[in-house]
Amino acid sequence: MNSKNGRLEPMDSGLAALLGAAVGSATTLGAAIVNGRAQARSQHAQWSRQHRRDAYAGYLGALHDRDIAMDAVLDALRSEQPDLPEVDEKIGRFVTLAREVHRACEIVILEGPAPLAEVTERVTVASSDLSHVMRRMAENARAGITAHKAEDIALAAERERTLYEAVKDFRLAARSTIGKTP
Repeated sequence: MNSKNGRLEPMDSGLAALLGAAVGSATTLGAAIVNGRAQARSQHAQWSRQHRRDAYAGYLGALHDRDIAMDAVLDALRSEQPDLPEVDEKIGRFVTLAREVHRACEIVILEGPAPLAEVTERVTVASSDLSHVMRRMAENARAGITAHKAEDIALAAERERTLYEAVKDFRLAARSTIGKTP
């Protein structure tokens, strides 16, 4: 403003326009930075969810394949006269797939939060418990011992249910971790 007559002079109008443009540019730049950071966080979160999802799906797939192999071993051992070479072949397949489960489990532990690792440990313990029964059944079949076969079959069925529940708990925990509601 001109102090004499209270009007804006041309130079003052230009300066005002320049300051307005500078403030507008700074505001736009600030908004772009904030939006860019928010988008980067969102993309990182999506990337992290995808890695976790892939790890959990890989683990569940490995568990599924291993459990099918374990079922084949148990089915062979439940027969009246198990075919021992067939049992040994099925055990070999089971052991190979159990190693795949272990590898997949390590990735889950690395990618997931601690509570999910705890659920994974329960799956591991349940798997191990069932494997011990299966191993004892195989050893007894090789030795021709049938005295505990009915007990072992019942115990294997109980351990299979426990394993199923542990895997179900893992699925729920994994869904929760990647932001899916049950």
